[in-house]
Amino acid sequence: MKALVSTAAVGLRGLLRTLRYSFYAQGANVEPSQPGGTGRYIYALWHEYLLLPMFRYARPDFHVLISQHADGQLVADVCRRLGFSVVRGSSTRGGAAAVRELLRAGRMAQLILIPDGPRGPRRQIKPGLIYLAARTGLPIVPVGIGYARCWRFRSWDRFALPYPWTRAICVTGEPLVVPPEVEREGLEVYRLKAEQALDAATALAEKWAAERVMPPVAIPGRADAKKAG
Repeated sequence: MKALVSTAAVGLRGLLRTLRYSFYAQGANVEPSQPGGTGRYIYALWHEYLLLPMFRYARPDFHVLISQHADGQLVADVCRRLGFSVVRGSSTRGGAAAVRELLRAGRMAQLILIPDGPRGPRRQIKPGLIYLAARTGLPIVPVGIGYARCWRFRSWDRFALPYPWTRAICVTGEPLVVPPEVEREGLEVYRLKAEQALDAATALAEKWAAERVMPPVAIPGRADAKKAG
């Protein structure tokens, strides 16, 4: 297993270093790879685009939630090898313990959640993200990702594997604050807001990546066209 993890990590680094990466912020510049000075957030992205942040945003102060399902073990091991702190759990296995660990981590660290994982439905946020945001007080940052060209797996999430040297776009939406006193009914309101914001950020990233040109209208925040790595 160690050899497989090492091979996977090296292969991913090699592939993702070739990408032509650009970042665009809608509103506040909260680009995850910037060291310090951006505050603490819960970064949320769709499961199908997990690869880019696994490389681009890997730092020990980022805690990422990975499921306890068998197919999550390799992902968790690779994330650790790349530099993340990993929390294991999901809505169906180890959820309570994972939430407690994330609540502790949220006092000092950044969090990354994949709100439609580990088994879908695709691009549907589960209430756990909203509950965690309310309990930690951390704003949710929707992170949209798009590739100019990629392979799509025949999986529930249509997992995206980018072509080497393709263009990769990351778009962050406005941070969404969930009030700590939100009632059960309010969780669904904020869940829908977060889902719509993540869909919108992803749609922009996919559109601009497919067009292979700079966006026609400048967006507030930093535009970084340097290569990932």
